[in-house]
Amino acid sequence: MTATAGRAVEVRLTKAGRTKITYPAERIADDGVRVVVRAPWAAPGVRDFGFVRFEPGDLFTEHYWRDRWYAVKEVRAADGRLKGWYCDITRPVETDGTVLTVEDLDLDLWVPPDGGPVLRLDEDEFAASGLAERDPRAAEAALRALEELAELAGAPGGLAPLLA
Repeated sequence: MTATAGRAVEVRLTKAGRTKITYPAERIADDGVRVVVRAPWAAPGVRDFGFVRFEPGDLFTEHYWRDRWYAVKEVRAADGRLKGWYCDITRPVETDGTVLTVEDLDLDLWVPPDGGPVLRLDEDEFAASGLAERDPRAAEAALRALEELAELAGAPGGLAPLLA
């Protein structure tokens, strides 16, 4: 279902069948395959990963696909400075037009803005999740998606062509 840009939506991130977080966002675009929303940092306080800090005032432009196993979130500081891209490995997004539901599959990728090394995150959580045993096809799709994003991030132009 495609929907009008500029309308409010709710993003619902789930993990292992439970809602992890929900937050309001503004739909920027929806072409029937990719949905793009913009939202401020939704968690309380600051989250310091060591390589980046997410904090109040940060703005996320989030790209979700109905046919891909990942989401890419461009992160900007309150002053507009690009912090980088946080990529979640997820099942394809489901939407009813007002709610985007995304299932987090534990694997993540951080792409710094300066062309520095791409970081693979939470591979231990993915291994411990039991997804490979419960749903081998989903686990395989998740690993393929991680590889695809890592390749795209390392190619000339990085993630820009994917997000254009």
